Amino acid sequence: MSDSETPQDLKTTPLTSEHEALGARMVPFAGYLMPVQYPSGILTEHTHTRDKAGLFDVSHMGQAWLKGPDHETTCRALEALVPADLISLEPGQQRYTQLLNDEGGIIDDLMVSRSAYPDTEGRLYLVVNASRKAIDFAHLNARLPDSVVVEELPQWALLALQGPRAESALQTIVPGVAELQFMQGAPFEFGGDQIYVTRSGYTGEDGYEIAVRNEMVQDLWRALLAHPDVLPIGLGARDSLRMEAGLSLYGHELDETVSPVEAGLLWSIQKHRRTEGGFPGAERIQREIAEGASRRIAGIKPEGRAPARDGTVIMAGGKEVGVITSGGFGPSAGGPVALGFVPPELAKPGQALELMVRGKPQPAQVIKLPFVAKSFKR
Repeated sequence: MSDSETPQDLKTTPLTSEHEALGARMVPFAGYLMPVQYPSGILTEHTHTRDKAGLFDVSHMGQAWLKGPDHETTCRALEALVPADLISLEPGQQRYTQLLNDEGGIIDDLMVSRSAYPDTEGRLYLVVNASRKAIDFAHLNARLPDSVVVEELPQWALLALQGPRAESALQTIVPGVAELQFMQGAPFEFGGDQIYVTRSGYTGEDGYEIAVRNEMVQDLWRALLAHPDVLPIGLGARDSLRMEAGLSLYGHELDETVSPVEAGLLWSIQKHRRTEGGFPGAERIQREIAEGASRRIAGIKPEGRAPARDGTVIMAGGKEVGVITSGGFGPSAGGPVALGFVPPELAKPGQALELMVRGKPQPAQVIKLPFVAKSFKR
């Protein structure tokens, strides 16, 4: 929280009273008052999500429709701003991509889905990061053609249910969700109201994200928590889960100077778009594909038990070679884990490094990501 920011300045989600009633410790995050942990603690929340199912309030994220006259027009308009192939999306199919600036840096990373609602030809559903949504929507509005418009969806809340028992828990109250495959979405019914469910998430586990009207989210939240396999999960465990899965976070691994190639996200740019370009910064990205980037994100495992936090200097051969972008304790990995940028020749698994923790060099090693195997249902 900045010096001028007070709790009264912070936005809240429709579930703030639910978090407080559950005894959550609330903290400022991306301009919102959000739960960082519940009384059970971050370690319990983390392991419960890996073993059973964790429920996250992610209503602070930005949701919007991108609406054009037809699918091709809408996709072509957005493809001029992101490097992913969107034309090929089938109804209900979702794809991860990045909004790029003219230098190929990442303005934000986002999820894009082709609408599976009937009679919504020409609509794409967007989910963007909370800290960047105002920037993202202003950027889109400034660069999209007049025929394609952004319709923000503040009337929708968003939940994430993650873990190996997410399917069985959600299926009990929303029949049919078990049929969804990874990165696929569809409308369903809950409590006589329509919700939109995608099989996706950011923990490395199987799970769902559920868009629901603000008026109905409290009922859905309580119905899911009534299931014996489901616990509420805060920001603390959300961060340790995504780090173990080797997933980048905006403001840490990603920012407006970092390209998708540097961030290890080349897999999200389909082959024909790598060669054809037609998106901002394409020349830089094509050059980095051909010649290699000057830095790469790497998974780093510190030796011992002391975690290397964000900003920790990375050393090799007595020289400073990079910086830790995310670091902490990985409960499922059994010790500290970290992500950081290093020169590409030092990003290979097995590479020995040193981390300057509390002013002292600590041995570490590059390992192949993820730290914990992903369990998506494909």
